[in-house]
Amino acid sequence: MDSPRNSGKLIDSSVGKIVRSTEQAVSRGDAAGSTKGPAGVIYIKERYFTMLKKDLILRNPLRVMGHENDDILESGQFGAVLARAGVGKTAFLVQLSLNALLRRKNVLHISLTDPVNKVSLWYKEVFNLIAEQYQVHQINQLWDSVLPHRFIMTFRVEGFSVPKLQERLADLTEQNIFTPQMIIVDGFPFDDAVEPSLREFKNMVALQGMHAWFTVRTHRHQEPEADGTPLQLAHVSDLFEVAIQLLPEGKEIHVKALKGGDSFSKQLDLRLDPSTMLLTNQS
Repeated sequence: MDSPRNSGKLIDSSVGKIVRSTEQAVSRGDAAGSTKGPAGVIYIKERYFTMLKKDLILRNPLRVMGHENDDILESGQFGAVLARAGVGKTAFLVQLSLNALLRRKNVLHISLTDPVNKVSLWYKEVFNLIAEQYQVHQINQLWDSVLPHRFIMTFRVEGFSVPKLQERLADLTEQNIFTPQMIIVDGFPFDDAVEPSLREFKNMVALQGMHAWFTVRTHRHQEPEADGTPLQLAHVSDLFEVAIQLLPEGKEIHVKALKGGDSFSKQLDLRLDPSTMLLTNQS
């Protein structure tokens, strides 16, 4: 899993104005309709963070997929992000996850390749880059507000199974610790024997009202199927409602819709910036 790299600022002046004007209202405590005293200040700060989250969601390039306020996948559905090693699969899914976290959705991130601290660093770095891009102030407070909605779980590849995952999930939900609405699985091996496990996984998310995204590692030397589906997904493509491929072309990384609804497949024009691994909208 490769880490995003540093880049210069990409400034959106309108976002900066919104952030600064709202922060001034918070510091003065004189926003319209607010009450004075500690309770009023808390209310204003909560409203400020709500406004900021909504603004980030509206400016998220993922909105071109036609789902500004809802998830791309419905309950029980699977999505796949396919690419060669180091192209940006994890960065793409972390941005999907952050978009859900900003909407107060609970996201379970399962890594089969990296420890918790490395996955957590991924989120922090991507979040910081997004905040820098849009000149977000009070980044630490905003980060703290979304963090309770994320839970990281790690397994060794050889030790992962759906029954083991169900056991861990039961421990979390029965104690009211965490109940996921979205699952990300990074590092799942898409080999010839993967189909039974995927079907079992799909039944689980359907029963529990969740949806799941998977990273799928492709290989340069392998030709895709006639319809363009990489071999790693071809034998289980019927289990996936959405499939997105990241394709390096020159100095750009194109985001290509392989499978999905008409709501985004015909208009998807996204890129991953190779210097930051952040999504950008070209339309």
